[in-house]
Amino acid sequence: MNTQLVLPEELSFLKARLSKELQDLKPVSKNKLANLSSHFNTDRTFAGRALRQYYLYYFLLVEFLEYEDLGQFEKVSFSIPIEYKGQLFFLEHRKLGLGLVTEKPKEKEQTAEEVVHKLNAALEMAKPFFEWKAEQAAEQSKLNVVNHSNFLFDRYRYFSALYSSLIEDAEHRKGEKIEEEIGGWTHISYPSTEIKQNAEWVSMSAIDAFFSWTEHVFIHMAILRGKTITGKDVDKLASGNWANKFKAALDVSDKETHTFYEQLTTIKRQLRNYITHGAFGKNGEAMSFHSNVGAVPLLLPQKQGAARFTFYSDLSFDEDEVLNLIEKFIVHLWAGPRMPFKVYIQSSLPSILTMAQDGQYPSAIESLQEMEELVEYLQHRFDVAANMDW
Repeated sequence: MNTQLVLPEELSFLKARLSKELQDLKPVSKNKLANLSSHFNTDRTFAGRALRQYYLYYFLLVEFLEYEDLGQFEKVSFSIPIEYKGQLFFLEHRKLGLGLVTEKPKEKEQTAEEVVHKLNAALEMAKPFFEWKAEQAAEQSKLNVVNHSNFLFDRYRYFSALYSSLIEDAEHRKGEKIEEEIGGWTHISYPSTEIKQNAEWVSMSAIDAFFSWTEHVFIHMAILRGKTITGKDVDKLASGNWANKFKAALDVSDKETHTFYEQLTTIKRQLRNYITHGAFGKNGEAMSFHSNVGAVPLLLPQKQGAARFTFYSDLSFDEDEVLNLIEKFIVHLWAGPRMPFKVYIQSSLPSILTMAQDGQYPSAIESLQEMEELVEYLQHRFDVAANMDW
């Protein structure tokens, strides 16, 4: 029997309501099961295909309503016996997914449909419990943080390579002119100019993809450093700005790192101005001031404080320079003492908050060999779990 949860009063009432709603779905104890027919000749019912995420049923039945779980065995992570209308069913999470299984399933299909319908209706009623459980989990460290860094980095690499290809093509076609007769008029176009425009758009996508990747990677680095150890910590860092993520992941007291921080923060702000704040211009050229020397760009630097407008741009936004800076930073990011971070993050393993809390991660990042051994061990454990080779 699962350890009884200490529930708030409103959930105790909900538990009583759900128990009443599911009174026809009777839990079956291991002792009672021993006197019933074996479940080793069971097969999936067709009705079981309408079941939802496996963990919701486990939380509902085992943790909330205290049904029996027979435990793990070969290719099965949990098995919950249920008696309905005198017929025995098992809600099982097998390697190929969740299913409602029973002996001679074709003969019990209609009854199985009723079981699934009742269980799915109970899931809807149990939403307050799931929300409460999620809040409880977020305050603790028994969480894994998904790792999409390789996917995000591949996205950056794609746009970066496409930009380089377009620039090379534009240079190759430099000086090329195309003349077309249209309605008695001669239309002249220069392919190189059009290609450069396309390259500029692609460069914006590449830079945006880089910042998206780093936002993700910095959170995982903060976890590996032991700076972020609960779900609430992850949520706070994830919802914060890019600069805070950088400082949580890297030591900005290091001179070279601090230089990258200042340069990239400026670029991040300019990109945000360009893409988010009306797309007036990469340097904030939102308006032109009527001066005695003609129209002068009036810049919106998007800074807080009194200086809301300026005539002075703090950095010229050059795509080549920015992408070159990004490449230098990537080399710096994974260099020297940060190589263990690279090994873990590029493994695609999730970051396990309990390992940040108990010091395993902070210890492993001190040694490349220790991190490689940890990654190998965790990959094996995840393979065992995925294959259900208990």
